[in-house]
Amino acid sequence: MSDSLKREAAARAVALVEPGMRLGLGTGSTARHFVALLGERVRQGLDVVGVPTSEATRRQAEDEGIRLTTLEETPQLDLTVDGADEFDDRLRLVKGGGGALLREKIVAASSTRMVVIADSSKRVERLGRFPLPVEVVRFGLASTRTAVADVASRFGAQGSVTLRHAEEEPFVTDEGHFILDIAFGVIAEPEAMAAALVAIPGVVEHGLFIGLCQTAFLATPDGILTLTNNDA
Repeated sequence: MSDSLKREAAARAVALVEPGMRLGLGTGSTARHFVALLGERVRQGLDVVGVPTSEATRRQAEDEGIRLTTLEETPQLDLTVDGADEFDDRLRLVKGGGGALLREKIVAASSTRMVVIADSSKRVERLGRFPLPVEVVRFGLASTRTAVADVASRFGAQGSVTLRHAEEEPFVTDEGHFILDIAFGVIAEPEAMAAALVAIPGVVEHGLFIGLCQTAFLATPDGILTLTNNDA
């Protein structure tokens, strides 16, 4: 999908931003377009404040001149705009391909509204095509990995549970944790899977975002498609 279509989807989200809003700023290739377009409006006089979901987004927002805050200073947000690695028609998401899933979920849960911007390749009939990221603490990694693999097997994972690497070293999140990626193929019971994973002591968070997203702007070759979830 071309960057121009992603940028058009981001523009739809930027149009929702009103003066004085407290914003969650997402992470990833499509979310970068949102931050860039928001920066243009800020330089034209728009007064907003943002909470970045990653250090990469924080650096971009600072470069764009966007005023930043923290959830300690601003615990309630009006709107979060972020991308997704995949989502279904109920706007259940899989996120974490960029490794920022923990901060992304905290920020989304602190927001009155979450909007996803994505290209049409991210829309799936059933979740699971993209490996599910699970953020875990370093202590007891082998034990946690075994427990995660047991849960994955119980829910029909078709592949392995893999420790994510960055070059030759384990990938480390902004919070200092590791990520395990679970290859499912299809996640038949996302809600039950989510509950089973968070029950594992070494799991910090998983990449299933359920009941958080209300709207998705989907960039397609025929234009922007708007999907809504009134239950979120």
